[in-house]
Amino acid sequence: MITVKSCCCVTALLAYSLTVPRVQAQTSAQGTSLQSRVVHSDPSKYRSAPKVHGGAGALSYSGLLGPQDFNVNLIFLHRGVLQPKSGIGHHFHNQMEEMFVIFDNKAQFTIDGRTAELTGPAGAPCRMGSSHGIYNPTDAPTQWMNIAVGSVRGRYDAFDLGDDRVGVPLDAKPIFMNMKLDKSLLKPVPALHGGKGTVHYRRALGPEVFRTNWGYVDHLAIPPSASLGYHRHDLQEEIYYVLSGKGRVVVNGEAAMIAAGDAVPVRLREAHAFENSESDDLELMVIGVALEKGKFDSTDVPLGAARP
Repeated sequence: MITVKSCCCVTALLAYSLTVPRVQAQTSAQGTSLQSRVVHSDPSKYRSAPKVHGGAGALSYSGLLGPQDFNVNLIFLHRGVLQPKSGIGHHFHNQMEEMFVIFDNKAQFTIDGRTAELTGPAGAPCRMGSSHGIYNPTDAPTQWMNIAVGSVRGRYDAFDLGDDRVGVPLDAKPIFMNMKLDKSLLKPVPALHGGKGTVHYRRALGPEVFRTNWGYVDHLAIPPSASLGYHRHDLQEEIYYVLSGKGRVVVNGEAAMIAAGDAVPVRLREAHAFENSESDDLELMVIGVALEKGKFDSTDVPLGAARP
């Protein structure tokens, strides 16, 4: 996201991601309003998927974004629910990376055969060449997200191990990389990208974590009357997912209202800003994917400036 200056799944689950025409996102966006590009998480549209990768029970999910929405190698952004006593079986990815994120409750995460319980909001990346799975051992549903980034545009791969990970031994502490979306870990940053007031920010995962062009996962909280200033990226694209609160996003001079559960795609060279005029924090998770591994940029621009 931000550069701080100074500083399926069964086959049916994947069909959409794998068969979308490889249309350049900059072209497909022409004539499309920002409001229509903001994608809303809608549980009424979730579909049930049983025994995903040989896992227990079923999950409910829908696809929010796919490769047609970007120029970078994002494969999909899925949002859904891990039903009680359900999960995603143990499987490998050899040409891509995924990260399961939970927003509440808890779940047992497996990475490379070792399992530990994480309490939401939290996530654990599965790097290219590694294996993972997830299981909800509780009697309550767990709010869930899956993010996939490929080494080849639009190409998904998985090798299932036939292991539902039910009843496996748990490590007292995870011995795999993981992130916590804990607001108490955020640090104050005044006038970020020229914005109003002081926001609170942390890079939860950086580029060294990933083997693909996936660059970062950032956590940002914008207090009332504050903003993330207008800026653009020429080398990476981003997804802003609203964890909580309400606010307004401006992209290339066009504004749209956003609320919890919304995902905002920001493409190459699109100037963008976020502001909070509500009474509670606007809390965001930001996913950044580069065109070329390890190369990122950020340029602050005057609000209302024409698209370069």
